[in-house]
Amino acid sequence: MKKLTYLISLLPVSLVLAACASTPTPAAAPTQAVNELPTIVPTQALTVPAFQAPEGALIAYPVDAVPTLDGVADDEAWANALETHISVSEVAYIFSTEATLKSVYKGDTVYFLLSYVDPTESWFRSPWQKQEDGSWAQVRDPNDRGGDNNTAYEDNFSMIWSIDNSIQGFETTGCFAACHVGENPEVKPYGNKYTSTNSEVGDVWHWKSISNDGQIDDEYLDWTRFDPETARAAGLKSDAGDSGGYIDNATEDKTGPAFTSPAADPATGAPGYILDGEKIPLDQAALDALPVGSYIPGTVKSPFVGDRGDISAAWKWADGVWTIEFSRALTTGSETDVQFDDLTAMYYFGLAVFDNAQVRHAFQTGPTPFMFLPNQ
Repeated sequence: MKKLTYLISLLPVSLVLAACASTPTPAAAPTQAVNELPTIVPTQALTVPAFQAPEGALIAYPVDAVPTLDGVADDEAWANALETHISVSEVAYIFSTEATLKSVYKGDTVYFLLSYVDPTESWFRSPWQKQEDGSWAQVRDPNDRGGDNNTAYEDNFSMIWSIDNSIQGFETTGCFAACHVGENPEVKPYGNKYTSTNSEVGDVWHWKSISNDGQIDDEYLDWTRFDPETARAAGLKSDAGDSGGYIDNATEDKTGPAFTSPAADPATGAPGYILDGEKIPLDQAALDALPVGSYIPGTVKSPFVGDRGDISAAWKWADGVWTIEFSRALTTGSETDVQFDDLTAMYYFGLAVFDNAQVRHAFQTGPTPFMFLPNQ
């Protein structure tokens, strides 16, 4: 496909701070009608009507050859797509970066490319370490009161999509429409995330650099409240799955690791995970043979089978930059997935980036529109 050059008119858009850790300022009502979106005018004639998109929109380009998902992103398909930049930050979290996104599509599949600066590759996800007395203990964040690990975790990002535009206010405030700050701070210091009513549902694509195996974790967001008595999580849940996924590498009594693998480095704990197909059961003799201070990864993983495994992905960290390529069918038939069943419609998502953190994240202000450039 020949690369087109577009002149993009600017559209004033009122954005509202969107984050779980801060209170938003109400946005002013838009002064422009929806049908007055700026027009992208191609420099050469198209056989389709003029294409309209707001400033900052992520646009999926039609391609003849799809990119290879390998985390390298050197495919011609990506070279022919325009970039969209999203700044994410969180003052209290002390992390900020700028994400670069591209998208292309062919047939029944849409592809995404996300890259962002992260000076450190975080893979030290609570490994087991041998103690002086020969016992084993998992490396933990000493300040973690439950589900708030910020020192021994993995890099990850999430995209939240409003399914059928059901989440009220999402098209102006983005992810903050589902954020609730200050609830149960003694057990949930970073707040909760859930929608307001049972008719509001979001599709969550949650990439985890260590826990995922060739996929992005497909999750969803509903109206469930956090229960402080049972410590039941709020609205974020996993899509249905038949098998696969990631589990703690632990014995039945939780006193030590159950498996190792040929790839595991006892000196460092790298690569931070054990592939299920390569796991080797550990016996006491093998554990005794390891020197004090040795590490064994705390996670065993395999690909998801079922709805939870809808999103294929590959990623690499190099020279302080994460590059993640991922794809999904335009439509999946699942009620917990956004369906790209209308290529003339506008969709919205919000982006968050987690730097070695379980729940604390940097976030964008407002949502990003997503549209498909018509095929010529």
